[in-house]
Amino acid sequence: MITLTHYLITATILFVVGVIGVIRRKNLLLLFFSTEILLNSVNIGFAAISKYYNDLGGQMFAFFIIAIAASEVAVGLGLLILWYKRRGNLDIDTLQTMHS
Repeated sequence: MITLTHYLITATILFVVGVIGVIRRKNLLLLFFSTEILLNSVNIGFAAISKYYNDLGGQMFAFFIIAIAASEVAVGLGLLILWYKRRGNLDIDTLQTMHS
């Protein structure tokens, strides 16, 4: 039987993977993927705790996080496509040249 602990351990592992991805970022697209992993791990935690306490608050909060993440990805991917067309790569180190 799957318990709350299993869900929270899975959420923790995903959160650690997302944090490692954000820290070791070299590519902007991978940075977006790591951020999505972070948000989804929090959603797993919210949904699991919400189910455990029989309260829909956590599930509704997870739904709003998914909606915000979808809009973030839509805007972010648009900016990434524009950046790739101008520079030819998605390395974070080239962002230093944005101000010039």
